[in-house]
Amino acid sequence: MNRCATLSFRRRLIAVALLCAAGGTALAQNVTPRDFPASALRGTLVVLQPPEITMDGRPARLSPGSRIRGANNMMALSATLVNQELTVNYTLETSGLVHDVWILTPAEAALKRPRASDRDF
Repeated sequence: MNRCATLSFRRRLIAVALLCAAGGTALAQNVTPRDFPASALRGTLVVLQPPEITMDGRPARLSPGSRIRGANNMMALSATLVNQELTVNYTLETSGLVHDVWILTPAEAALKRPRASDRDF
């Protein structure tokens, strides 16, 4: 009898520890704002067939070695984002290819940022 009670207590303790660890990680990610480069632009990304994309409805292309970070700041594969309309910040290479992409949280999307159509090239 005593052994069953101990096992149940251990399971509950492990479950609470896992929940606390997961909650602490999520809270830490939401509290810390991401810093975007000054050259980053705002846009609406739709991945068609990687590396082919549209940015604000205009055809564009991902650069070789491009990086896409999700709202949780973890890497995302472009193939998993096909046909989704996403609000993003992004940077361009000197050749004009899209290189770094950050999928924005609603709080980040609410902050104003220049778009490519606002810039003089």
